[in-house]
Amino acid sequence: MEEKFKQEALDYHQYPQPGKLTITPTKRMATQRDLSLAYSPGVAAPCLEIQKDPSLANKYTARGNLVAVISNGTAVLGLGNIGPLAGKPVMEGKAVLFKKFAGIDVFDIEVDATDPDHFCSVVAALEPTFGGINLEDIKAPECFYIEKKLQSKMNIPVFHDDQHGTAIVVTAALVNALRIQNKKLEDVKLVTSGAGAAAMACVDLMVGLGLKVENVTLTDIDGVVWKGRNPDMPENMARYAKETNARKLSEVINGADIFLGLSAAGVLKPEYLEHMAEKPIILALANPDPEITPDEARKVRNDAILATGRSDYPNQVNNVLCFPFIFRGALDVGAKEINEAMQHAAVYALAKMATLEASEAVIAAYGGEAPSFGPEYILPKPFDPRLILEIAPAVAKAAMDSGVATQPIEDFQAYKDHLQEFVFRTSQVMQPVFESVRRSPDLKKIIFSEGENERVLRAIQTLVNDKLAKPFVIGNKERIQAKIKSLGLSLKVDEHVGVFEPRHDDPLLQSLEKPYKDLVEREGVPPSLASEQLYRRKSIMAAMLLREGHMDVALIGGYGQWFRHFKYLKNIIPKRPDVKDFHTISALIQSNVVFFVGDAHLHLEPSAEAIAELTLLAAETVSKFGLPPRAALLSYSSFGTGHSGSVEKMRAALALIKEKDPTLEIDGEMQGDAALSPMIRSRLVENSALTGNANLLIMPCLDSASIGLSLSRVVGDALQIGPITLGATKPVHILTESTSARGILNLAMIAIKQTL
Repeated sequence: MEEKFKQEALDYHQYPQPGKLTITPTKRMATQRDLSLAYSPGVAAPCLEIQKDPSLANKYTARGNLVAVISNGTAVLGLGNIGPLAGKPVMEGKAVLFKKFAGIDVFDIEVDATDPDHFCSVVAALEPTFGGINLEDIKAPECFYIEKKLQSKMNIPVFHDDQHGTAIVVTAALVNALRIQNKKLEDVKLVTSGAGAAAMACVDLMVGLGLKVENVTLTDIDGVVWKGRNPDMPENMARYAKETNARKLSEVINGADIFLGLSAAGVLKPEYLEHMAEKPIILALANPDPEITPDEARKVRNDAILATGRSDYPNQVNNVLCFPFIFRGALDVGAKEINEAMQHAAVYALAKMATLEASEAVIAAYGGEAPSFGPEYILPKPFDPRLILEIAPAVAKAAMDSGVATQPIEDFQAYKDHLQEFVFRTSQVMQPVFESVRRSPDLKKIIFSEGENERVLRAIQTLVNDKLAKPFVIGNKERIQAKIKSLGLSLKVDEHVGVFEPRHDDPLLQSLEKPYKDLVEREGVPPSLASEQLYRRKSIMAAMLLREGHMDVALIGGYGQWFRHFKYLKNIIPKRPDVKDFHTISALIQSNVVFFVGDAHLHLEPSAEAIAELTLLAAETVSKFGLPPRAALLSYSSFGTGHSGSVEKMRAALALIKEKDPTLEIDGEMQGDAALSPMIRSRLVENSALTGNANLLIMPCLDSASIGLSLSRVVGDALQIGPITLGATKPVHILTESTSARGILNLAMIAIKQTL
């Protein structure tokens, strides 16, 4: 390890506070009543319910989402038997991976017990605390005995990740490599270098999926595993022992289709590769240095597919690709174990992930590249947010089908929607919108003005994959096709997405010319310029296609200033007859809090009448997200403490709103903390009409709205949905330059929901 990197790692673990974990309460503890509910006397109620029905522990405690990562420190990472205390940083690291990738809480437990039976007694006694046990960094052969004994004693999943996590990822890589090399698992010959816990788990899993025992040859530090080599050979090794006179790896590699290395650097010599079968698969997984490097192997066999355990080579085998999501699925159905069927399901779900087009998050995390399925991409990347959406449901279903689930899932679509919240924070507010669109019998036509924008194309890929809409774009067909290819998307122009090329000889676009000229001739735009604008400004063309009924929904912009696109839009799409002007709101998702802010894009100094109109339109929109609107009119003062023109405006707006909609839950004027804290609000007034936290924050001017929105995004790490255009007769929204592919998809769903 380089000295600089070593110091960076030490600093990372020490600052700003030691370690990588903390414990955070999930319930409010701000008042005496909170304490009485959390502890004595309130805590007695769930205790007695659990005593009557132990399964209720998952309902009233964190047990159903709590995993123990347990080690005795006898085989830590690549460091060996360094003991439980020295291994604690690794166990903390495992814990944060569970939380990061699958939302699972973890206690890391380091047990000072090298005797297997003593270790098992300690771990088994912890069963009331946890929903699952992840054994980690325990040396072979004791790990086999420990896992088997704990599985027999405990009624929750016990999973040794070094064995089975490795096996699942390696086997998924093999499934895809065989597919590319056009070979079948039942036909291939496999040779190993290494016969330890991980290697044996890999081979056993592969055999469970179809690899023939007679086609497996094991080698380890003592050479070929042959019958009679050791009378005390472990049963799982003896199963594969061969009647052979061969004693070295070089003697058994001839004709092998697969090399599986979990041993030491440099074991597989380049000259050995010359004797392997055509189109070999080389899984050189020794860490930190593989049995052979890809560079060395390619000099001899350019027809080989290679995988290693390193991130600086293609096809990294990394356990984080599976273990968080296997536990997620197992916990969610209350599985009693993680059995072979669940592991098989994880293999195929993981293998499938590599065949999908790369997500925006993957490309951002890996330097802007868009990997596509092939010899150098047989496994997905660890930061692909869709891993949980594929693997966890597959594992949960396999647990149910194999009879080990104690809490079966009844509605798998609802379960997958719930898992979306681990992937996209926006899902918690967008879920009812997506559900509504999915239930619609007809696919709506949606036009995007910027068809060559990669974020737009990624959003369209999801629309097509999930059958949510019929997408159309404006742009050059050849450039769009090239962009789709470079992004690794599976979209097909004309089949999946329609393209309007801005050409004067297109009859449909020609039909838009006169209507557009009629709209803008009194706006200072002469006929010749109007015609030029129609074909030159994609936002204008998209809005006209919507206005004239050729499209159901439009999303315009994505490049350039938001307001410039709005200037074109307001001349084309009429306002609703019951409103005087357009407005916008944006949703902000911060941790588990969702609130809407208006208006950060239009109206520098809105009047009281404009504030009232914005609030009523915004409340109407909030309701469409399945949320009861609770509005707060914000100001620098609270309930009469100030008397400026701005304050008087917000008070006048409140009166107008109450007159027009007496049922709306609203209050003001108030400061932001009063809006978001009932306790602070109660200190100021006793009879506020607003209950709980406000979820609709109406700002007094453009400055405050824009500043508040940007600070929430940066300082508060809030995610934004929007801006959402209010007051238009047709569903149309304008994209900002910072709107992500997921944000574009969200706006598309909001627009489609407006048509239903």
